Amino acid sequence: MVVSLLRHWEVSVVMKKGLVCAVVLAVGSLILPGPARAHHGDAGRYSEEVVSLTGVVAQFVLVNPHAFLVLDVTENGTTTKWTAELGGPQSLAKDFGWTPATAKAWVGTRFTVSGRRLKSGAPYMNLTDRANIVLADSGKEIFRTANFGQPGPSEQK
Repeated sequence: MVVSLLRHWEVSVVMKKGLVCAVVLAVGSLILPGPARAHHGDAGRYSEEVVSLTGVVAQFVLVNPHAFLVLDVTENGTTTKWTAELGGPQSLAKDFGWTPATAKAWVGTRFTVSGRRLKSGAPYMNLTDRANIVLADSGKEIFRTANFGQPGPSEQK
């Protein structure tokens, strides 16, 4: 009988701990900020205006969920590191044939990138929407989103 009571008590404690963990996880998922819970959209972070920059590729990283391009952009004698966010490496490989070897070979190459910059003014650009990349020295386009050159949502009537 004592053994039966102990087993019942052990099962009850384990079930209570499981319930507490489930409640904590559920509440935690509700109070976490959006980007921590799921993939995010632009949510007004970027300007609708497309701008172009020319710089030398300092780093090109093909990582999930987004690849990143870091450019050294020199304007008026001052060099600023700009980061540009692209789509995922799988889509870049499928659509453009890019590989880690391709990305490594582009370090030191001058690119002109067109995309939308952060509204805050920080040196960060989105290249997932209405964007392209051109080899600055030859003018050869190596990347283009399907909607490059189209007006943004606020510009459409």
